[in-house]
Amino acid sequence: MLFTPGLIGTLELPNRLIRSATAEKMADPSGTPLPRLSELYTELARGGVGLIITGHLYISNQGKCHPEMTGIHEDRLIPSLKTLTEIVHQEGGRVVAQLNHGGGNCSPDSVDQPLAPSADPGDLYKQSARAFTAEEIETVISAFGDAARRAKEAGFDGVQVHAAHGYLVSQFISPLSNRREDRWGDRSRFLQDVCQAVRSQVGESYPVLIKFGIADGKIGGLTAQQGAEILSQFEGWGLDGVEISTGFSGDRIRSIQKGIRREQEEAYLLPLVKKAREATPLPLIAVGGFRSRKVMEQVLLGGWADFISLSRPLIREPHLPRLLQAGEVSASSCLSANNCWPESRGEGIACKCPPLPDQD
Repeated sequence: MLFTPGLIGTLELPNRLIRSATAEKMADPSGTPLPRLSELYTELARGGVGLIITGHLYISNQGKCHPEMTGIHEDRLIPSLKTLTEIVHQEGGRVVAQLNHGGGNCSPDSVDQPLAPSADPGDLYKQSARAFTAEEIETVISAFGDAARRAKEAGFDGVQVHAAHGYLVSQFISPLSNRREDRWGDRSRFLQDVCQAVRSQVGESYPVLIKFGIADGKIGGLTAQQGAEILSQFEGWGLDGVEISTGFSGDRIRSIQKGIRREQEEAYLLPLVKKAREATPLPLIAVGGFRSRKVMEQVLLGGWADFISLSRPLIREPHLPRLLQAGEVSASSCLSANNCWPESRGEGIACKCPPLPDQD
């Protein structure tokens, strides 16, 4: 089933493998993508993945999460982003733009004082955050819509709203970070309005996905049941597909786990995917430690998810989908050591792990 066609809204995919959004750190200080990013997407498209989801793109300067992050916050970026989509399409691939605002989780290296749903002295974030005014919230919602319009104009095959990993949208959803007493204290209101703003800019048929942190895993945070109740409304909000992840990942739930060596350790977010399956008929994308074709097939055939999303394995082996389909390998050689993140500026993401003993 892994290499059968799939559908997310109007987006037709040749197989069920998706490259999960990964911060590539391959942009200049103005947010313009560098040639290395084009080279990365070319290899991923040639590698046979059914869909590439870009690393998160910042929708406003105030939402830039870290240095070297690619931007989609200004119209001047449309030509350079269009270069990325054209390269992917020339290789027969498909690519979706992930839209994000870091909120309180913006790095001190990129934002002097971040804005968050509620003021925070730095207990939740990397630095103290000021609360948004109501007017600023409306501006950010419009920025999501404008970014989606730019993505469509640049030729992306769809957009994905980043509502996970403790960034702005999940900050509004989580009771840990949203303690407002005005209308924005309704913790699903912000996301609903973002979805409406995006849809109003791209039209009814353009694919709009979401990466959703269905549970925080922290005491006092969003529970899986609460997340499922919000998720159950997504179809009515005009969303076409849901990638299941976590919000503020705590001790009980982590969005990234290290040292995956056995099949039993794969698909560690599957319990959350199953919870989502009960809440929505929308296509579901499962992410979290997938390494072997066997486990991927089991999740698909079990009906728990419709697509499998990979991050670290495709950093190590961009051509993994073709290798799996040809039967040349049965699993990724990814060591799950989290050695992908650059140690200094200018490096970009890359696998730094040694090859396995049985590899050349």
